[in-house]
Amino acid sequence: MTTIAILAAGAMGSAIAARLTQNGAEVLTVLEGRSPATRARAAAAGMVETDLAGLMRADLLLSIVPPADAASLAERLAPALAAAERKPAYADCNAVDVETVRAIADRIAPTGAVFLDAAIIGLPPQPGTKGPRLHVAGAEAEAMLDLTRYGLDIRPMAAGIGAASALKMSYSGINKGLTALAALMVLAAERAGAGEALRAELAENEPHLFARFGSRLPDMLPKARRWVAEMGEIGAFLGDDAAGRQVFSGIADLYARLSAEEGADEAAILRAFAEACGSSQPG
Repeated sequence: MTTIAILAAGAMGSAIAARLTQNGAEVLTVLEGRSPATRARAAAAGMVETDLAGLMRADLLLSIVPPADAASLAERLAPALAAAERKPAYADCNAVDVETVRAIADRIAPTGAVFLDAAIIGLPPQPGTKGPRLHVAGAEAEAMLDLTRYGLDIRPMAAGIGAASALKMSYSGINKGLTALAALMVLAAERAGAGEALRAELAENEPHLFARFGSRLPDMLPKARRWVAEMGEIGAFLGDDAAGRQVFSGIADLYARLSAEEGADEAAILRAFAEACGSSQPG
């Protein structure tokens, strides 16, 4: 039996854990100090609680945390990895910039553990679905291929550390950037009394966008707070492109506002717009 350690048991981590355990893998995690909701998710996913030292008996360790926590998790786990006689490969699966993931790789390197750069693209796995896709870069990327036996879609990349994170930044920038652009223009149209007309034009001329916004805008709202740090990582990924950094700084501000009390009215407007899209048929 393959043993995988997953930190942490959030929405994505627990869903991936459930897919793995349902297909016969053992999944370890650390729950010290975690909330009852997190503990419940871990239990439902079949995850086995242990401590940091206990994680070291895993074959593979997946770091699946909010972007702002990726480096601190590596720092926390490095001493245990260094002390372990048998070391799991360490796969950073977080939405972080290329330079961030390379800095994490540099922190793990002295421990002697294999480091993999992984990018999760897609929604948490659900019964009957294949996704998400895990693109993996690094000299030993094929070390994760064994997870295909347990129901995950693993796609090795013939590239070094940073390539998977670059893919994630690029894809996420388009995907979540388009959602932010839609939110901004919907809010502006509604303020000016043109919301209904905008819906009609999208339905007639952009049916794919019409359908997308009907589902993606309300789906974004409960996740907006988590996306703020990711937008900062995308801005860093854009490097010397000042215009690009400015765009994603603004998107981060938008997501922060929509997730705060001050954005409650705007969030309600977006939900109403999306609901109207869902109740209409594209022309």
